[in-house]
Amino acid sequence: MKANIHPTYYSDAKVTCACGNTFVTGSVVPTIRVEICSVCHPFYTGQQKFVDTLGQVDRFQKKQAVAKVKQAEKQQIIASRAAKLQTKADKPTLKDLLMQARKSAS
Repeated sequence: MKANIHPTYYSDAKVTCACGNTFVTGSVVPTIRVEICSVCHPFYTGQQKFVDTLGQVDRFQKKQAVAKVKQAEKQQIIASRAAKLQTKADKPTLKDLLMQARKSAS
């Protein structure tokens, strides 16, 4: 190894977070300042929040509401068609009328 080319290693480098938490680690820099650490990070604290900058969640919920309305309308259409078919089944067909006319004529 070449001499005098490697940085100085500090085994007791102090890390300071913006929340006030400090801990010691090894680094080539004697002091380190960080914005977030495991004490204040939402993932580790269990206070995770979803950041919705573009309104994607709202758009998705609106689409779901529209889909439910359309599905309800579709069910109503299907029910009305079934009711129409039921009323048509109650009426005699032309073939049935002709058969009755033949029977009554003979």
